[in-house]
Amino acid sequence: MLGFGLSIEPQLWALIFVMVRIGAAFVVAPVFGAVGVPLQVRVVLSGAIGILVLGAHPVATPPTVFSLATFISVMGEALVGFSLGFVLQIAFAGPLVASELIGGSMGLNFAATVDPLNGRSTPALGQFFTVMLTLLFLSMDGHLVLVDLLVKSYDVMPPGAAWLAPAQLKSIALFGGYAFIAGLLLALPVGFLLLCLNMVVGMMSRAAPALNLFAVGIPASVTVGVIALAIAFPAMGDYMQVIVREGLAATSSLVLGR
Repeated sequence: MLGFGLSIEPQLWALIFVMVRIGAAFVVAPVFGAVGVPLQVRVVLSGAIGILVLGAHPVATPPTVFSLATFISVMGEALVGFSLGFVLQIAFAGPLVASELIGGSMGLNFAATVDPLNGRSTPALGQFFTVMLTLLFLSMDGHLVLVDLLVKSYDVMPPGAAWLAPAQLKSIALFGGYAFIAGLLLALPVGFLLLCLNMVVGMMSRAAPALNLFAVGIPASVTVGVIALAIAFPAMGDYMQVIVREGLAATSSLVLGR
C-alpha cells in the first residue's frame, strides 16, 4: 500500500526496479543506444531481460516506494547501468578520433553527414569507421556479451546496494585515455603516409612559390589517402576487433573485478 492510497503488485515494482539498470545501459551503450532504435524497443528489451533477471535473482521490493532511500537506490541502479554502457562507448570513440586525424590530413573533414548512431553530424570517414566497428561488434556477439554482463552484475552488485567503488570509478576514468590511444594507433598507417605527403608538398611549395597548393595538394592527398585506406584497411579491421575486445574486457572488469 502506497502513501497515496494506491496499491500495486510487488512483482511489478520489482520489475521496474530491475529495468532501471538495464534501461540505463541500453541508453548509453553502442547499438542499443542508437537514435534509430525506437524507445519502445528498448523498453521491451529491458522488460524481457528484467523478467529473466527476476527469475534468477529474487529482488526485494522496497517497503516504501516514494521515499528517499528508494530514490537513492534507483540512482545507484542508473549509475551502474550508465557506467556499463559508457565504457563500451569509450571504446567506440577510438575510430572517431582516427577519422578526425585521417580526414584532416586528406581534406575530407568538410564532408559531413548525420551519424545514425548518435544523431549528430560527423565526418563521412568517421561514419564509415563507426559502421564497420558496429558490424564487427555484432559479428563478435558483443551485444550478447553485454546482456550477459548485465545479468551477472546482479550477482556482484545486488539491487538496492549497487554503488561503484572509487577503484571502479578510477578504472573508468583511466580507460577514457584508451579512446585516444586506439584512435592514434588506428590512424597510424594512413596518417604517417599522409604526413610524408604533406611534407613533400610543403617542400615543393618552398621550391616553387608560384605553385598552387590547393590545386595540387588536395587532389594528391585525397588520392593517396584513398589508396592507403584500401591497402591498410585489412590491418585496420583487425585492430578494430582488438578495440571491441578491449571494450568488452573493460566492461567485464568493471562488473566482475578481474
